[in-house]
Amino acid sequence: MTEQRRERRERRTAPRGAGQEAARAWEELVGTARRTVSDGLVVGTSGNVSVRVGDTVLVTPSGVPYDRLTPDDMTGVDLDGRQVLGTLVPTSELPMHLAVYRATDARAVVHTHAVHATAVSTLVSELPSIHYMSAALGGPVRVAPYATYGTEELARNMLHALAGRSGCLLRNHGTLTYGSTLDQAYDRTAQLEWMCRLWLTASSVPGRTPTLLTPDQLTEVADRLRGYGRRP
Repeated sequence: MTEQRRERRERRTAPRGAGQEAARAWEELVGTARRTVSDGLVVGTSGNVSVRVGDTVLVTPSGVPYDRLTPDDMTGVDLDGRQVLGTLVPTSELPMHLAVYRATDARAVVHTHAVHATAVSTLVSELPSIHYMSAALGGPVRVAPYATYGTEELARNMLHALAGRSGCLLRNHGTLTYGSTLDQAYDRTAQLEWMCRLWLTASSVPGRTPTLLTPDQLTEVADRLRGYGRRP
């Protein structure tokens, strides 16, 4: 292999300045993507996952089953959406992922087509405050107005619904959450799906209406959560 060919290959297999960090992040990203399938949050190749490494965003590629992804399939773009890594086409929902990274301090984003969350997105403009874990997402979870998948319009709608929150619903579409790590972003997605399932279950009881938490109650929880997991 000539030195020129070797350099081209190295550029395809690791972002500049990332190296082993990118390889570890890709492995974690693939694991998280596979988990969305095994946990029933997506079907097939629906949904997508990304993680930021420096100024490079590693993303799941479009149309490739997650169980077939290998280290050689690493796919990455810069914050302007230019592909800087890999040959597979990035997810069609790239505009949403990039919008989150540009507007927040997110290091990871998870987008799913979770059944209960998607069902709720067709019924209300905001998930009713059925459980105090709404506070863990920044408050009552909003529903972004519908727009065609993969469009800048959807990305704008999503950002508006995401203001002051770390997760939102996408009308007739699914969920989007972000976090400082892939684990945190995924946990928020799972929590959001659980709350949607809880509300649908409670509201389906004939003749009964679920009690909801007040804004003051959610604020109190938010204050307690800020110290959660920290040593006294």
